[in-house]
Amino acid sequence: MPSEQTKTAPGNITEKESTHQQGSPAQLNGFNLAHDVTNPSSQPQFESRPPSPAPPPDTRILPREQWGGKYEFLLSCIGYCVGLGNVWRFPYLCYRNGGGVFLIPYFIMLFFTGVPLFLMELSLGQYGAAGPITVWKCCPLLKGIGIGMLCVSMLVCLYYNVIIAWTFYYLGSSFQSPLPWSCDAPANAYLCGNATVNSSSGRALSPSEVFWNERVLGVVNSKGLHDPGPVRWPLALCLLAAWVIIFFCMLKGIRSSGKVVYVTATFPYFVLIVLIIRGATLEGSLQGVAFYLTPDWGRLASAQVWNDAASQVFYSLGIGVGGLLSMASYNKFDNNVIRDCLVITIGNCSTSFFAGFAIFSILGHMAWRKGVPVGEVADTGPGLAFVAYPEALALLPGSVFWSILFFLMLFMLGVDTLFGNMEGITTAVLDEFPQLRANMKQKSLFLGLLCFGFYLMGLLLITDGGIYWFTLIDSFATSFGLIIITLFIHATLTVLNQFCQDIIDMICLCPPWCSKVLLYFKACWVFCTPFLLLFILTYIFIEMYNTPLQYGTYVYPRWGKALGVCMGATCCLQIPIWAIVAISKESGTLKDRFKKSIRPLNSWRGNNLNNSGGGEERVEPERMEAPFTVNLTDRDTVNLTEVDFTAIAWENGTEA
Repeated sequence: MPSEQTKTAPGNITEKESTHQQGSPAQLNGFNLAHDVTNPSSQPQFESRPPSPAPPPDTRILPREQWGGKYEFLLSCIGYCVGLGNVWRFPYLCYRNGGGVFLIPYFIMLFFTGVPLFLMELSLGQYGAAGPITVWKCCPLLKGIGIGMLCVSMLVCLYYNVIIAWTFYYLGSSFQSPLPWSCDAPANAYLCGNATVNSSSGRALSPSEVFWNERVLGVVNSKGLHDPGPVRWPLALCLLAAWVIIFFCMLKGIRSSGKVVYVTATFPYFVLIVLIIRGATLEGSLQGVAFYLTPDWGRLASAQVWNDAASQVFYSLGIGVGGLLSMASYNKFDNNVIRDCLVITIGNCSTSFFAGFAIFSILGHMAWRKGVPVGEVADTGPGLAFVAYPEALALLPGSVFWSILFFLMLFMLGVDTLFGNMEGITTAVLDEFPQLRANMKQKSLFLGLLCFGFYLMGLLLITDGGIYWFTLIDSFATSFGLIIITLFIHATLTVLNQFCQDIIDMICLCPPWCSKVLLYFKACWVFCTPFLLLFILTYIFIEMYNTPLQYGTYVYPRWGKALGVCMGATCCLQIPIWAIVAISKESGTLKDRFKKSIRPLNSWRGNNLNNSGGGEERVEPERMEAPFTVNLTDRDTVNLTEVDFTAIAWENGTEA
């Protein structure tokens, strides 16, 4: 009776049971092996078709780019992570959650959740040398994780550039003297002389609130989500200018954006230092700083404090969106990813703390001038950046200069973060369609269409009721869907014991302390990080169920909140959808299909192999995007080892 024998070898050789007659020749992908496999001295020869001819020059696939230097990567990541949230969210969370006490849960969440997840995403991108979708060739079953990342990134890009458009509008308005939102402006005389009362909130309106709600947003002309109203064309021009700037900065990929970050990533630090120095000289600034840092130890017992700390760390680092993974994919294989991880994460969180002094020193002066507590002038989100802080700047001598400086800083912060999100999208597409890299005209056309598409979709957010749609997308784009995607990334890489070894392979030439620190990260991945992620996810669901979504006094209707839930669900549902697609493409029983779909494809890490030639341009060899199938009989397997069937061995045999 014929016997059955299967063997799996590295290089993506898959098991397939097949019955052969004794003495029948072994086959590889349908080719008969002409040599006698029982003779260990013989070498594999193939009775097969000649290799495919080299592709014509216009279809040759160029290798991926790499960063021009390590500082370009560091500055790009710091610019991506240090965004508007560091300036307008962290200081507010700090004073709301117990002042200086908030730093305790913040740094606990940073070192047990943020930094380990950050390293995980950087390492995956650097080792795989591929974007958010292509990198999952290491496990085709989980390609949906990359698609989900892409969905989140697209939602973020859609609304994030609207913030830059608002910043542009304020920046242009800052060249007027007096500032149009100050009491010195003639149009605001009736506001400052006669206390105009907001009928909905029952309190007096400031000129900066009127400028923001009427001149910029036009929200007073809209009744809610169902009534967007007309497009506000001054903002439409600002949004167009913002996308044009993004297009030209990213036209040549990391070769252009890697140079731009030398300015955009460092300029905000210069402005923050200047604002801190100026704020320290103002009357009342110490009261503002004291309000920012005064500890309230009782707040540590509140679950909301811990959730706010975890959320701020998670979102400020930009984990799970795909930008980090994409930027790391352009690193050299032996780059010290652990060092970069520590520098970027600590630098990002230090910036958040540092920015609080610049914000609250000037808000303290504003409260002193008005004779009210600091808590009455403090705000978060757009309310801080476009209402409270501009009003405080208008009270300073030389207010035009300070306003220009502040909004220029906000513009730089926003552009850097958008670079990272756009890089995640473009890298994912270019890796899936690598022929675009070799054709600058096609690549420019793709980038232009992408930016123009985002511009058209963004017009909804700059209508009279656009702020309602902005708040909806902002609330759900990076909500539970992003946490679920990150949980899948964490679970997948944690169960793979090989992942830590892969990191060691990359840092083998690095200082010995890197390997020791890796043990700490491994412990976090196994014990701490999953529980903290589940805590955040549970809190989000509880808050989403119990707390109505609102903007100001407007409460969102049930259908609006349901639409937001659908946005978040669409992102995380990509994981099971594409898992089903991957399994359906395989053959055999359900168990066999599952086993095949979790095995790496033969082109896994092919990009890094191509770049290993010291920068020399090489064309990626023709590779099969499916596992090899080897059918062997008992006699065939007598002297065969796994080494005989690696992808490299068969390639070398074919080339010979």
